[in-house]
Amino acid sequence: MHDIFALSKTQTTRKTVVETEHGIVAAQNSIAARIGAEVLAAGGDAVDAAVATSFAIGVVEPWMSGPAAGGAMMLWRADTQKAIALNHGMKSPAELDPAHYPLTGAGKASDLFPWESVKDDRNVQGATAIAVPGTVDGLGQVHERYGRMSWADLLQPAIRCARKGTLVDWYAALLIASTTRQLAKDPDAAALFLEDGQWPTISGWTALAEKRLDQTRMADSLEQIARNGARELYDGDVGAAMVADVRAKGGALSRRDLEDYSAEFHDALSFAYRDGFMHAVPGLTGGPTLQATLKKLSLKRQLEPAQTPGAADYAAYAAALKVAYAKRFASMGDPGENPEAPGCTTHFSVVDRHGNMVSQTQTLLSIFGSRVVSPSTGFLMNNGIMWFDPVAGKPNSLGPDKRCLMNVCPVIGETGDIRFAFGASGGRKIVSAVAQMSSFVMDFGMDLEATFHQPRIDMSGGPVVVADETLSPEIIDALAMVQDVRRASRTVFPYVFACPAGVMRRGSLNSGCTEIMSPWGDAVSETDTLDR
Repeated sequence: MHDIFALSKTQTTRKTVVETEHGIVAAQNSIAARIGAEVLAAGGDAVDAAVATSFAIGVVEPWMSGPAAGGAMMLWRADTQKAIALNHGMKSPAELDPAHYPLTGAGKASDLFPWESVKDDRNVQGATAIAVPGTVDGLGQVHERYGRMSWADLLQPAIRCARKGTLVDWYAALLIASTTRQLAKDPDAAALFLEDGQWPTISGWTALAEKRLDQTRMADSLEQIARNGARELYDGDVGAAMVADVRAKGGALSRRDLEDYSAEFHDALSFAYRDGFMHAVPGLTGGPTLQATLKKLSLKRQLEPAQTPGAADYAAYAAALKVAYAKRFASMGDPGENPEAPGCTTHFSVVDRHGNMVSQTQTLLSIFGSRVVSPSTGFLMNNGIMWFDPVAGKPNSLGPDKRCLMNVCPVIGETGDIRFAFGASGGRKIVSAVAQMSSFVMDFGMDLEATFHQPRIDMSGGPVVVADETLSPEIIDALAMVQDVRRASRTVFPYVFACPAGVMRRGSLNSGCTEIMSPWGDAVSETDTLDR
């Protein structure tokens, strides 16, 4: 039987990985990566570069994250040789009433998670889906502890990007078009992203991209955050304006929610794997599921000594992930995901010339979040309420003033003289990718280029193992002994597999890479910024 896909079988895509003794930023948007690398070139710490990259990527990829996002960060401090975790995840508003989210009895929701359907999709779209954002406070706290450069200076590149407006090239147009119908429901989102409030913002089929988003209100708000500090979003006028907008549209977010919010530093979830160690964020993240996966993998057997994983190794990955996700679903209240729904997350990793590292994942949750824009601030808002189960009495049931259960899984890994900072976007697919890539390094000794180009599977609790179609028939047969298999192409859109970004330090040499199919993603060295 012939494949039903028209995609080329002969085309290959690769990304170049450069080794350098200087710092590197690997991000899903090359503009943001270059901004972070410029901070490193100016003598900034990895944390300074992370702050600049985070704000910049929230402007140039506004549908993935931004000031209204949440997430988590892993840090490695070279002076103390210590890994530190920072949870800046979202929370539900204190005034949220679960009774306002009645079940329809009409089946499952249509977005990321297969929860029971809620009336009017109130937990998925609109102001009623908005949770308390955490990323900006997290950045403020980590900068206060480790930053060396001025907070205001670090935000200036993002402000300049917002003043100029994000260019709507073919990839941006594709993403906007994928969510046009939902964006049209909010007048302010429609005004920002659509033509005449209803059509995708696109250039002609053969024309050069010239259209830009009008992000001047976002630039104004970032100016205030730059001038007054991170808590401006929580205690200041920007936060007050954002709350007023959300409440005017029917949301429960309050000034008290913002004032009471604080990101949390934790001891890393650190555990041995093979001859090395992994460090992840504990608690309501993908960290515990990663630990369960690698524990099962290490107990099952030593993987076959080889340059690349073989059939038995991929079968071991699938089996370990299957057990780990069953545990996650049973104990953490995670129901899995709708594989057809696109996530809205970004990841970047930083290493500076001294060996300090940052692995940061930040998200609005769904693509374009709640599809609601705060007109006073210019911020696209999250839909973090969708992380909660609308059915009462479950481990992760919807309720007021609760931390959200996230899939994010930024990590720091160590083996021999190698240290790496990995992470990914892709919702439930994240842990599957991070586990395999960590194994590629720690079990097979792969360098960063080999790790990012190696085909992967996705086994994240669903009814099938999704396998890269370039894997051999022997591997596919071995996977079929664990679970039903579906072969898929590694494409630009949609991402069937997670979209990783990472850096590695081997001795004093640093390297960086991003998902090879990401058209915007790149790793930029501080030396690469000297030619501009």
